[in-house]
Amino acid sequence: MEEVVLFLLSFIFIFIVYQLLIVSPAKKNREGKFKGKKKDKNPIEVKYLMIKYKLDLDKVNYNQLLQIVALVSSFDIALIGSLIMLVEDFFLSVVIGIIAIVVLIIVTYHLVYLFYKKKGMIKK
Repeated sequence: MEEVVLFLLSFIFIFIVYQLLIVSPAKKNREGKFKGKKKDKNPIEVKYLMIKYKLDLDKVNYNQLLQIVALVSSFDIALIGSLIMLVEDFFLSVVIGIIAIVVLIIVTYHLVYLFYKKKGMIKK
């Protein structure tokens, strides 16, 4: 039970931080409110979806995409943190963390791709 509470609290905390540090600036960049900076500066997660899965940003609701990316990334980080906390051995926790984060990122962003593919927002 303690682990579930820790996961939920860390998820909420990471989601709030992600909203403040990634989503809000990305929205402002997209709207052109930051003068002197490159207007089309997307978060790395959005770039990953664009390059790997050919996500069409012209068709996508950008604000919704940012919220989905924030949820998925917060979930990934909170889950990896929870997994690492369960392991006592430091070396083993590092190895498990590295392997798990790679696998989890591939799986969760593939699910995001499938969501947008179903909606027809992928370039062909």
